Amino acid sequence: MGRGAQEGICTAAFRRWLDSAVMELSDANLQTLTEYLKKTLDPDPSIRRPAEKFLESVEGNQNYPLLLLTLLEKSQDNVIKVCASVTFKNYIKRNWRIIEDEPNKICETDRIAIKGNIVHLMLSSPEQIQKQLSDAISIIGREDFPQKWPDLLTEMVNRFQSGDFHVINGVLRTAHSLFKRYRHEFKSNELWTEIKLVLDAFAQPLTNLFKATIELCSTHANDASALKVLFSSLIQIAKLFYSLNFQDLPEFFEDHMETWMTNFHSLLTLDNKLLQTDDEEEAGLLELLKSQICDNAALYAQKYDEEFQPYLPRFVTAIWNLLVTTGQEVKYDLLVSNAIQFLASVCERPHYKHLFEDQNTLTSICEKVIVPNMEFRAADEEAFEDNSEEYIRRDLEGSDIDTRRRAACDLVRGLCKFFEGPVTGIFSGYVNSMLQEYAKNPSVNWKHKDAAIYLVTSLASKAQTQKHGITQANELVNLTEFFVNHIQPDLKSANVNEFPVLKADGIKYIMIFRNQVPKEQLLVSIPLLINHLQAESIVVHTYAAHALERLFTMRGTNNATLITAAEMVPFVEVLLTNLFKALTFPGSSENEYIMKAIMRSFSLLQEAIIPYIPSLIAQLTQKLLAVSKNPSKPHFNHYMFESICLSIRITCKANPAAVGSFEEALFMVFTEILQNDVQEFIPYVFQVMSLLLEMHKNDIPSSYMALFPHLLQPVLWERTGNIPPLVRLLQAYLEKGANTIASAAADKIPGLLGVFQKLIASKANDHQGFYLLNSIIEHMPPESVDQYRKQIFILLFQRLQNSKTTKFIKSFLVFINLYCVKYGALALQEIFDSIQPKMFGMVLEKIIIPEIQKVSGQVEKKICAVGITKILTECPPMMDTEYTKLWIPLLQALIGLFELPEDDTIPDEEHFIDIEDTPGYQTAFSQLAFAGKKEHDPVGQMVNNPKIHLAQSLHKLSTACPGRVPSMLSTSLNAEALQYLQGYLQAASVTLL
Repeated sequence: MGRGAQEGICTAAFRRWLDSAVMELSDANLQTLTEYLKKTLDPDPSIRRPAEKFLESVEGNQNYPLLLLTLLEKSQDNVIKVCASVTFKNYIKRNWRIIEDEPNKICETDRIAIKGNIVHLMLSSPEQIQKQLSDAISIIGREDFPQKWPDLLTEMVNRFQSGDFHVINGVLRTAHSLFKRYRHEFKSNELWTEIKLVLDAFAQPLTNLFKATIELCSTHANDASALKVLFSSLIQIAKLFYSLNFQDLPEFFEDHMETWMTNFHSLLTLDNKLLQTDDEEEAGLLELLKSQICDNAALYAQKYDEEFQPYLPRFVTAIWNLLVTTGQEVKYDLLVSNAIQFLASVCERPHYKHLFEDQNTLTSICEKVIVPNMEFRAADEEAFEDNSEEYIRRDLEGSDIDTRRRAACDLVRGLCKFFEGPVTGIFSGYVNSMLQEYAKNPSVNWKHKDAAIYLVTSLASKAQTQKHGITQANELVNLTEFFVNHIQPDLKSANVNEFPVLKADGIKYIMIFRNQVPKEQLLVSIPLLINHLQAESIVVHTYAAHALERLFTMRGTNNATLITAAEMVPFVEVLLTNLFKALTFPGSSENEYIMKAIMRSFSLLQEAIIPYIPSLIAQLTQKLLAVSKNPSKPHFNHYMFESICLSIRITCKANPAAVGSFEEALFMVFTEILQNDVQEFIPYVFQVMSLLLEMHKNDIPSSYMALFPHLLQPVLWERTGNIPPLVRLLQAYLEKGANTIASAAADKIPGLLGVFQKLIASKANDHQGFYLLNSIIEHMPPESVDQYRKQIFILLFQRLQNSKTTKFIKSFLVFINLYCVKYGALALQEIFDSIQPKMFGMVLEKIIIPEIQKVSGQVEKKICAVGITKILTECPPMMDTEYTKLWIPLLQALIGLFELPEDDTIPDEEHFIDIEDTPGYQTAFSQLAFAGKKEHDPVGQMVNNPKIHLAQSLHKLSTACPGRVPSMLSTSLNAEALQYLQGYLQAASVTLL
């Protein structure tokens, strides 16, 4: 049978599968699932993608997760077992959380079955699969434990009795992934209750297991394979100790501190030849355990120093000995950095100060711990050249927490807290001798200069932020002098590829001390940095791009940029050329720092880039096309779209007609992205299209109209990340082409309202539904929406009855007032009363009058003010029916909207509705700063000052029915409101008759 025929049969089987909402746990279904999982591993996207889409389309069916679990338990093929476990974990990650307003994606019977089987399955699986299932348990646990999964802990603790360390390690690993969130959660009663529950069930068994494992270690001291398993357990136990003790010192651990600390101390000093590894790179079990113990000791020294005091001196001694005897190999990096961090956290505490006061101790620490761990080693050099991305991440972004250099730097800062003078004195000597060594023979001794620069940096920097660089510096170090004498010469040398590490150090120095070095020195540095964008070393040209980007964001007086576009004029061409050329270097084709520097340069230079735009947009479009094939760098992609938006904004501001040439350049790529469903890029494409469409004067080009029906397809609205940009795009369509839609696409209006109906039903997206509805009301010709108006109001009332939230009410108030402004107050009263007699009065009394104070935003308040003014002055039933009793309360509420502070209280039960907190797997929406929308004021042309408008409208009303308005005011309006109103009347130079 040919491949095509097989495909056909397989697909037919799958179609049958799709049609039933429940999948049987049958051999045929397991076989079909196996086939599709195999295809998801195929390197050919034309086979892999359809298989992935298929699996995604059936994952809502009942029994699907159980089929995956059955497969990973029973399949004979190991690859399929692993693939099923990864697919299962990702399925849980995407679907387990139940989101309010959205359908539950996993049926209750499946949830119960998964929780009933997964722990046993995880513990009986090989390690590779155990890890995946352990992760899945912790994802489920985050949602369901303890309330919906009360027996999880007992089930896990009972397994400690098994004596089988494969099982025990599975339990410990799962417990670690469940409890490690305690390290970064905010304190709350809920969290404390959960931790107490965990401690009651877990602390004693964990302590017993710890003691038993230690005893087994001495029993099996000569059995290498047994020790490996036992030490794996000890590492997990030490990690659990850290998590359970992080929030506060539990009473249990305080009572058992002797057991834990004595054993931790003896493990720190333990050295078993059988546990030593030959590998120089990879940390062995012994190193990992000692690293975690250093962390645990540092936690106690920092947080519970009073209780820990009796144990502290012996830990300081043990850790000091560790530091002095541990080699320079990479495998010891984590251990050494955690050990140094322990010393750093101790030396910052006032009552441990005496341990470090002696000049000899300080000299010894500087000489034996700090200087050796600041050296640039062969491993660092290798990372610099061959693994530059990781090197940059550690060095620039501070993910170097576990590097020796970073720890040594923290220790310098810690010591400087109490001993700044002596420490600076000791190190100045080291810096001078290192620089002298370098000067003797630069090509051989360049590492001495590197260490000197690092030392100066760590000495000088007291406080640092990502945004501003160093914010507090050590007065004892002359930073400008060091910059001029030792940094600039390296950057001025003609050869940008010589001594790349020192070049990177120099650029980093500018970046870090940009606030301390005078502006004229920064201006001298700019052409040098632009020149280094041409360096072959990825680290050097990345640092150059990053430094320029940081300099361009600095603020001077009046919050203007410190470096002005005028000062950059001589360098515009070479800057843009070198930045785009840097993207062509091997390893930098998707370099986020370069793309961010491109964005920032456009933003700073503004119209100075216009002459280069044709070439720049061509390069950006080419890049967009290339990366859309496989988007893998979210930051790079974001800055690329920002740069595209800036090109459009800057050019079209000077020449609005240029919008057409951008559409010509971009639409082909956009079409391809939409057709291939590149999920990561679709929200960006919609934002750029909105920006382009908003640039048009008052018509919609046919290319946009052709796309319009596709934007209403339900599948696009399923992804939360698409909703904000799609709503904005539809708003742009309505603003620019409402008449075209009404005449040429009237059959699409129900689709448009269908989108509104879907959004309004969701607490998370109802405000987006109102944005769309407001644009429909404001821009569509009245006759085109006449037949739908009543239905719109009925939908809104149903939502009000079912689920009335503050956010919904605020949006609802703005909408009814906008409706009133557009169609008139009488039309508003008539539509309410046509739904149900006297409904208009109920809405005034129960919603508008009591809630109007909650409306926020200048434009929103103005719309409400103009709408309410119309109800007061242009709605006859307000003057001569039972609605008249609401006239004064409504006026009072309007004056309150003008004069009282906004009511921003939110009912308690609503505090947890977090719009942004949608979990998971879908591409979240990323707002492009430079695609930002101008705030639109629908009543701007009609009303400038709403207070004066109220006064003029009341005057007009009082001339139509003389005597009525003043008598109502004088008898019922409270004095303070009356005083405000008289102020409005005076300002408008009118009186009431």
